[in-house]
Amino acid sequence: MALNENPVWFITGCSTGFGRELAQLVLRRGWRAVVTARDAARVQDLTQGYEDRALALSLDVTRNDDIMAAVKEAESRFGAIDVLVNNAGYGYQSSIEEGDEAEIRAQFDTNVFGLAAMTRAVLPGMRARRRGHIVNISSQAGFIGYEGSGYYAATKHAVEGLSDALSKEVAPLGIKVTCVEPGPFRTDWAGRSLQQRRPAIADYQSTVGARLEATANYSGKQPGDPVRAVEAIVKAVEADNPPKHLVLGSIALEGIGNKLKETLAEVEAWADTSRSADYPESER
Repeated sequence: MALNENPVWFITGCSTGFGRELAQLVLRRGWRAVVTARDAARVQDLTQGYEDRALALSLDVTRNDDIMAAVKEAESRFGAIDVLVNNAGYGYQSSIEEGDEAEIRAQFDTNVFGLAAMTRAVLPGMRARRRGHIVNISSQAGFIGYEGSGYYAATKHAVEGLSDALSKEVAPLGIKVTCVEPGPFRTDWAGRSLQQRRPAIADYQSTVGARLEATANYSGKQPGDPVRAVEAIVKAVEADNPPKHLVLGSIALEGIGNKLKETLAEVEAWADTSRSADYPESER
């Protein structure tokens, strides 16, 4: 491993989904892991048989006191945090017009501000040791704004921007940053971590309504395998030159690739207009 032979992984949101699968893989590999959930009882089973190198903690990433206490306990137990995986988060779907203010802010508190607070809490130790890896779980929605997922996409776009900036800030300090962009995977995300506000406005039924209906009925049919997904994440962290962006799943790979091509084509088509906004060369 590029970090060290026995790294300490700190993983948020381990009760189900990617977080749980990743925690299990890390522990099977013989590494140390801090596994967290809002209720530590929901992840206590992950430590069974690994009590000497696993620590289960209660953590609500929207509560700064929780974050600071968890990081302190992890560093006290294991001496360091080598890999932070910001996995805690959830989805909220609605039309932009019908989005509920409280729900929108709550999603940003978890998906963006909680992730940023966790990162700030772990960075001092990583800086002191001049090593570490921060893995931020984003989504294909971090590139593609699907109808009905505008607010969720906004949180993941924010994660992408934060990750890109952070990678430039910490690269000279020996710290790596990887933003993971999964497509649809066969977890219980739709049933557990997705909140929907079905459109009441008829004009949105054929776009937002159809998208929300399809999402709700897709659970259990997704092509992505969460076990293979976390194996890919570990492979990226182990790499000497890890990717800044790790796309997971064929649907995300195709969708993000098409989005980038379309964006580049549009930028190039309007390049003359873009350049026309500058002062003329003679006036610079």
